[in-house]
Amino acid sequence: MNQLDEITFKVVARIRSDFHDKFGIPRQSGLLKNLRSTIVFEPEYRNVDALRGLEGFSHLWLLWIFSENVRDSWKPTVRPPRLGGNTRLGVFATRSSFRPNPLAMSCVKIERIDLDGEGAPTITVSGADLMDGTPIVDIKPYLPYTDSVPDALGGFAEAVRFNKLVVDFSDEAQVALDAHFPEEKKAALVELLSEDPRPAYQRSADRIYGIRFAGFEIKFQVQGDHLTVVAILPLQP
Repeated sequence: MNQLDEITFKVVARIRSDFHDKFGIPRQSGLLKNLRSTIVFEPEYRNVDALRGLEGFSHLWLLWIFSENVRDSWKPTVRPPRLGGNTRLGVFATRSSFRPNPLAMSCVKIERIDLDGEGAPTITVSGADLMDGTPIVDIKPYLPYTDSVPDALGGFAEAVRFNKLVVDFSDEAQVALDAHFPEEKKAALVELLSEDPRPAYQRSADRIYGIRFAGFEIKFQVQGDHLTVVAILPLQP
């Protein structure tokens, strides 16, 4: 076997985000402009020199591992949730997490770079679609003159783009929201829910769904293009 047939990556950082599990995470990076996450480097890579020059960029590419979907085997076709989970497409024609190598990429916006303080250096970003604790194996600057292709085609993903939902809160949920969520997290939660976090193949008007976000379980129901948060409950330790 060639020595490059199998390559071991080092985890250089992990994300700290408000997503406690996979359900409800945005379908792609950049959809939630108000959502903030923090890139925390592993001890070996906590070196401010490694970030020298990064202040001149506005966005980053994060290369990361689908750590919840690591498998020993793979299949040539997958069933994208955006198509209802019933249509099979080639794995290399999708961004499915079930891949020969569980490698993902996300484009995020740099909000702040902290070179001092506990755990420094850290990078606060917006638009990340990573679960809390997800391992990051590389970070690269986004280059607008090469990375942006305005006339690129989006394939099936463009054909099944979902309309945003109108979000409101029951009286009880509104009280909990005002008591526990600062304005920034309120905006991020509404933005998240407006994207309809339910799987495309699981859309019952009678069902009450729940996502874990920012230390709370958000229970909601969707009827038509209207989403109502019925309860906001603290997660049990």
